[in-house]
Amino acid sequence: MKAICVHQHGGPEVLSYEDVPEPEAQAGQAVVRIEAIGVNFVDVYHRTGLYRVEPPLVPGSEAAGIVTAVAEGVKEVKVGDRVAYAMSRGSYAEFQAVDVWKLVRLPSGMDARAGAAIMLQGLTAHYLCYSTFPLKSSHKALVHAAAGGVGLLLIQIAKKRGATVYGTVSTEAKAALAREAGADEVILYTEQDFEAEVMRFTDGAGVDVVFDSVGATTFQGSVNCLRPRGYMVSYGQSSGPVEAFSVGTLGPKALFLTRPTMLSYCANREELFARTNDLFRWYKAGDLKLRIEKTYPLAEAAEAHKALEGRKTTGKVLLLPQRTPKAQTEPTPAAPTEPTPPTPTEPTPAAPTEPTPPTPTESTPAAPTEPTPAAPTEPAPPAPTEPTPPIQAEPAQDD
Repeated sequence: MKAICVHQHGGPEVLSYEDVPEPEAQAGQAVVRIEAIGVNFVDVYHRTGLYRVEPPLVPGSEAAGIVTAVAEGVKEVKVGDRVAYAMSRGSYAEFQAVDVWKLVRLPSGMDARAGAAIMLQGLTAHYLCYSTFPLKSSHKALVHAAAGGVGLLLIQIAKKRGATVYGTVSTEAKAALAREAGADEVILYTEQDFEAEVMRFTDGAGVDVVFDSVGATTFQGSVNCLRPRGYMVSYGQSSGPVEAFSVGTLGPKALFLTRPTMLSYCANREELFARTNDLFRWYKAGDLKLRIEKTYPLAEAAEAHKALEGRKTTGKVLLLPQRTPKAQTEPTPAAPTEPTPPTPTEPTPAAPTEPTPPTPTESTPAAPTEPTPAAPTEPAPPAPTEPTPPIQAEPAQDD
């Protein structure tokens, strides 16, 4: 099968499209034939080595597809199930063996692309709003990267919770997307000081929580615009990791700082299902909109990473495995070749063979049968009239 491999940490150029062995399901696993793959910043962190995963490795942790095999004893899913998953590194491939507790069946009406687009980023937005900082109608929240994959979902879920949402973006086009998702105010951080704008929106009080996926370039400003006892939720670092700082800087306003991860908030199958049930229900009802901005062939994973790191994307970016050419090549020559010779061969000998036997069969028995009874019938009456002895010789032919 084909997969993207990383043999050394580095830029997008280290993403290599290669042939690798197809996986087999080990205990507690199922093999998924992947139809769509989610691209996320965590994949960049693994590629660059920011999150220390030693190469060689296959990046990616989110996908959707069809179960093709299960290990002995697996009951949670079966062959043919349409599933999606996150938290399983190695998804930049045509097949992946996945721990079954991480697999979630897709509901009817939800295709693989939607499944791959909603899992990691949707789950992140859900746990941030429901568990990390349970939003209420009285809360004011600041969302950085508001037009990104998580940002657009985070705004929608925060508004479902009744919160007031301020978002930061880099362009007017992204600002329009954030407003469409429900943001109450949008700040162009390339033109405005987001800290000053937030304080203006809140009459100097500050926000209750900041959801920050940007990291280095936004951290201090985010801390500054929090209200006393506010929550700084640092869940990503697209601009680089936050530099070391003194915990004492949180003291003047008694602030809370947390660095959540998905494995901490989707720690088991029950918690995972509780969150995906909400996400799937909202999606099917039209209450949660997914934005899939662009798809790339799996072989072009490097281009997808360049777009993501260059902040040229909005919403979700997907990779799609390409299997079509191989499937079409094999059956094409076989179909026309076989039926061609049999058609003219069979009818040729059949025409002369059938009429030959019927001709002698009908005439042969007909000739002796009719004259035999006629011979004794006619001479019988003249026999007593002419006593000539030679006439008795005819009955001998009947013996």
